[in-house]
Amino acid sequence: MTTTALVVDDEVDLCRLMQITLTKMGIKSDVAYTLSQARSYWQDNDYDFCLTDLKLPDGSGLELVKEISNSSSTPIAVITAHGSMDLAIEALKLGAFDFVNKPLELPRLRQLVENALKVIHQDNEAKTTAECSPEQKLLDSRLIGDSAVMHPLKNTILKLARSQAPVFLSGASGTGKEVVARLIHDLSPRRDGSFVPVNCGAIPSELMESEFFGHKKGSFTGAVADKQGLFQQANGGTLFLDEVADLPLAMQVKLLRAIQEKTVRAIGDTKEVPVDIRILSATHKNLNQLVQDGAFRQDLYYRINVIELKLPTLNARRDDIPVLAKHFLALIADEWQLENPPTLTIEACERLQDHNFAGNVRELRNVLERAVTLAETPYIDISHLGLPDIDMTHHRAASQDQSEPAVIDKTQHSERQINNQMVAQSIESREKIIQSMDETIAPQAKQVTTNLHPYRTNAQHYPSMIQRSASNHTESSNHTPRHNHKESATHQSILQGRDEKTILSELEDGQLPSQGLEHYLQEQEKQLIITALKQTAWNKTQAAELLGTTFRSLRYRMKKLEIAEDQFES
Repeated sequence: MTTTALVVDDEVDLCRLMQITLTKMGIKSDVAYTLSQARSYWQDNDYDFCLTDLKLPDGSGLELVKEISNSSSTPIAVITAHGSMDLAIEALKLGAFDFVNKPLELPRLRQLVENALKVIHQDNEAKTTAECSPEQKLLDSRLIGDSAVMHPLKNTILKLARSQAPVFLSGASGTGKEVVARLIHDLSPRRDGSFVPVNCGAIPSELMESEFFGHKKGSFTGAVADKQGLFQQANGGTLFLDEVADLPLAMQVKLLRAIQEKTVRAIGDTKEVPVDIRILSATHKNLNQLVQDGAFRQDLYYRINVIELKLPTLNARRDDIPVLAKHFLALIADEWQLENPPTLTIEACERLQDHNFAGNVRELRNVLERAVTLAETPYIDISHLGLPDIDMTHHRAASQDQSEPAVIDKTQHSERQINNQMVAQSIESREKIIQSMDETIAPQAKQVTTNLHPYRTNAQHYPSMIQRSASNHTESSNHTPRHNHKESATHQSILQGRDEKTILSELEDGQLPSQGLEHYLQEQEKQLIITALKQTAWNKTQAAELLGTTFRSLRYRMKKLEIAEDQFES
């Protein structure tokens, strides 16, 4: 069956050129010179796609774009002159398939027509298939979930895949922005081309232009060979700009021109090279706010944000958590080559649905990987998840809701509440340490110990630091040195191992630390870390186990508190 097209433009020579090009591609075309004539042709005939100019003698091509997009799924592309990019972006938002600039370049026109033919072929396959289309099957297999918020998201992705318009993906970190970007590419006519993802925040600003546009041999020191840029690598495919908000302002100007003109010039080259790419971008930041603050160019914002797709958080789709967990467990079993695929118990599955996932889908997978590692059997229970107690979670959520003041001076009130909570928690934790030191029976001291690390279970094989320090405290308390200088008592007690009760009694007597709360807490933290390091012969890994934290966190705190092994090791 012969493909037919409708060409709408008021320039006779340009219409003849497009008609000749379409005829050579085996496409029959009709030409309309006005908006009214185009409407008449459209009503009397069935066309596979349409090419229209934006400025017509009796109206705007945007009206035709809107009418065709609302009444059918026929691809429609617009022809725009230089300086009318805003109209082209408006046409894309109304449902246009793509646009081509004047003066018309035949290779660009042929590429546009070929993409339109691919969309038509996909639509015909979907109509002839009684069951789900291949696109729908691919979408369901890659985008897991069947909750209420996922249905409109999947339908929107299918629509965006047919278009060539730039898409901006917004959403919190871990919601799956790159997964959706790959889906849009794999479902689009550009699926045979390359999908090139790039993290804009991971490229040094000095190398950014070379990475994006490439360079010629000898263009700068170290350029020993020609290099293709990311734009050239994505030619004929899709370029995904992840964390686009991290682009420096100087690079934003160059990127704007490349997107608008669809041409790039490598460093050291004398001519621009045309590229045929589709731009997809994403960030977890509020890009609109960055534009208002002057940290992101407004013109670039409107170029990449032609169509915005906001991804829901995992907390907004809790019904999908069991299906996602099953999917991730199957992937983990396959990647780790496990003989028995792990499964969640009913209680563990319910606990996951009650958890507040700040890291969204990425956090869910990390929790499951940790649970599979800790579980000794294929069955994953609540204890293997390592999540905080649900009652504490509800308590914190309720306390946060109650902490919102109803007065004008909200900031000062909340700061006072936070300071009071920090002081109360500090005193309470110190009282627990004193109580554990006074106890000589190990099981009683063990009951006071709490799980300080959210990614660890209560079943630890290392003895508690508090239990070990109880016996040491009994021996060292008889050799506590006298102190006659009250001004330097606190600092000397940290270095010499003075009894912690003496320090805490100053607070219990109603006297605040002379150097402030922050300095006092840092000194207490410093004393505990030094005690743990001495008990483990300065083995940082075991000391981190005793303190219930990670090796990286301990190393960071030692650097912050200026704890050196050669300084305190006796």
